[in-house]
Amino acid sequence: MKPGITPVIEYIAESTTACLVTMVQGNILALTLSHLIIASQTGVIAGAIAAIALFVSRTGTRWLVSAVLGAVTAMVDFFVHPGMFGTIATEAIVTGIAAGALSYAAGSLVRYLRTRSATPD
Repeated sequence: MKPGITPVIEYIAESTTACLVTMVQGNILALTLSHLIIASQTGVIAGAIAAIALFVSRTGTRWLVSAVLGAVTAMVDFFVHPGMFGTIATEAIVTGIAAGALSYAAGSLVRYLRTRSATPD
């Protein structure tokens, strides 16, 4: 895991975004302040727990970071608010999968852009 506050902010943002989009089932026009507050609670708690777990494990493997963030996001989302679709845990599971996928995609994009900018033209 990279040192500093940057990874924690990334984990919080990825978890919050996944929760927010899942809560409104992709309908961005349905977003309200209430949705943002609930999603922020999930994001802050999940981001902090994931950062601590990844710091303790000392891993930086992209897929493992994404898997940890996804699993933690699903668990936190389950306890922060009730699911709005499917069974009691469906929304939390979908949110966790979305957070893991978003984390993997964002991390891969950042790595790609860094290697591209590091190579001479």
